[in-house]
Amino acid sequence: MKIAVQMYSVRDKIKDSASLLRALDRVKKIGYDGVEFAGYFDADAKKIKAKLDKTGLVCVGSHLGLDDFKPENLEKTIEFGNILGAKALGVGGAPHSTMKECVSTGKILGKAKEYAMEKYGITTYYHNHTEEFKPLRNKLLPIDVIGSYTDLEIDTYWSFHAGVDNTKFLPEHKDKIVLLHLKDGIDGHPTALGEGNNDIKKIVKTAKKMKIDWLIVENDDPVPNGFADIERSLNYLKSII
Repeated sequence: MKIAVQMYSVRDKIKDSASLLRALDRVKKIGYDGVEFAGYFDADAKKIKAKLDKTGLVCVGSHLGLDDFKPENLEKTIEFGNILGAKALGVGGAPHSTMKECVSTGKILGKAKEYAMEKYGITTYYHNHTEEFKPLRNKLLPIDVIGSYTDLEIDTYWSFHAGVDNTKFLPEHKDKIVLLHLKDGIDGHPTALGEGNNDIKKIVKTAKKMKIDWLIVENDDPVPNGFADIERSLNYLKSII
């Protein structure tokens, strides 16, 4: 089981392509095995890949906009991800408040998945927040509707905050889950791992049973800064794996 970090966690240190590449050096120095991008900051795909190869980091995925997966942008999106060596590309969120929105979001990602899988063996995924676990008028959950079209990346703090038992939900949806976000928090406010009230130990144990390849650390609100926060999270995570 390897550990990656969602680069959104260190966004305070990333302003452009040059600082993105420097941030990758720092992430590797802290001890991470891989990264999930949150935008590329106009950096060239080949330059990013060269930095990944030099550091030994693996690109496990990217959070992009839903528009990036629409037909007019799809080829460019998938080609970029393929250069990085990603096997999955997704969105950090997209319209999901109504059944119509969920179906539309799901279909866009689903059609993108068909194209990407056929060309490069790349899948697409949807990353949840709390709201995707609130029933629609027809009592279906947005996460299940969207997940019927595409794969999923479950953020285990937002699911926990929604009242979901991750130790049950994750195994029940194992065939749809391609990536897992490990996140902690208190009362809807994210914290470094081990500093909140999410049961990270049980989630890691569940992930091991599911044979999840990558655990991705993320903190939306790092303290006192991104690099210090993700280092504390990594130290905690290594102590319990």
